[in-house]
Amino acid sequence: MPVTAGKIKKIPLDTGEQAFAYAKACGIIGKSFVGKRIPVLVKINSLNELDRLVFPETRHELPGRELLIDLEKRIINRTVSHIYKVLDSYSRPSQLLIRQFRSYEYVDLKTCLHNICAGRTVPPLNNIGRFGTVHFERYPVLETMLAGTEYEFILKHDIGTMHRETYDLAPLETELDLHYYSMLLHSLNSLSASNRMFAERILADEISLRNCVWALRLRTYFDKKPEETAKFLMDLRIPKNRKSLAADAVKSLDFSLDSRTDWKRWRWENFLNPETDNWIADPRYFQNAASRYLYGMAFRFFRRMPFSVSSIFCYIKLKQFEEDLLTSIAEGLGLGMGSTDVFDLLEVTA
Repeated sequence: MPVTAGKIKKIPLDTGEQAFAYAKACGIIGKSFVGKRIPVLVKINSLNELDRLVFPETRHELPGRELLIDLEKRIINRTVSHIYKVLDSYSRPSQLLIRQFRSYEYVDLKTCLHNICAGRTVPPLNNIGRFGTVHFERYPVLETMLAGTEYEFILKHDIGTMHRETYDLAPLETELDLHYYSMLLHSLNSLSASNRMFAERILADEISLRNCVWALRLRTYFDKKPEETAKFLMDLRIPKNRKSLAADAVKSLDFSLDSRTDWKRWRWENFLNPETDNWIADPRYFQNAASRYLYGMAFRFFRRMPFSVSSIFCYIKLKQFEEDLLTSIAEGLGLGMGSTDVFDLLEVTA
């Protein structure tokens, strides 16, 4: 563990703030491209049409490639803004929601590390306002960027050699992933059983599936041996639960990548691509199926317990799913595909 997490004090939640945050979340979800509003995206055939649909009052008139880059950034900014509006309803949001929102900071930090290695200028970053901790304005000096943050453990690495394109960031990225999800799980400790119930279920499955995706990708795309792959998995556990969330991925390492029969009765078998004569496990298909499953859980649970932290956790998940869907459609349209083709590629049912 990069950081030893201390005991979290249970802070009572203001029910008025909870109700206000949930009402605001419902209003935003009602206008978002999730649930019954997903089918309208199938009719889109150009970037300009997508721009007009998502940003009817602020659409930009730009040539193709420029519009794609601009549109993707505005889609992400829109998600960040929508999440911030709900979290700002609280005087003191729960640590679970803050850490979930900081996924944007975590992604930005990883992007900055890649840019530092390549000697590039500071990349476009997400503004998460008062919830941010990393001093991105001090890029590219990591010592000052990370000063006083929980990411100072990065400085223990040989950062002096990081300004080289040959620097292997994989071990550090694995450590960052482990740190992020460890702290996210730890933040569940501050919540009552009813407040964390659905968030805990989603988070446990998300980490298990993320490990499985990594295992498939490393074995398929990088020809990693099972013992090598195991080093990149996050061996984490839900509080008060002994089962490792890497167990399903570890079990999959014994299965042949070209034998569908080996995977019978595996926990996530239904997420694998359908069996064919020359079947080979497809990580992309599995990842898309996992994404749909997690989206479905968040969609069902969002209204199950309205005034709980879990409902806002689900809200953030739904907004991030929408962001992924919109950016995927934008990228597909930018490549000359129709939105229907993009939906087929993602195996998303409109």
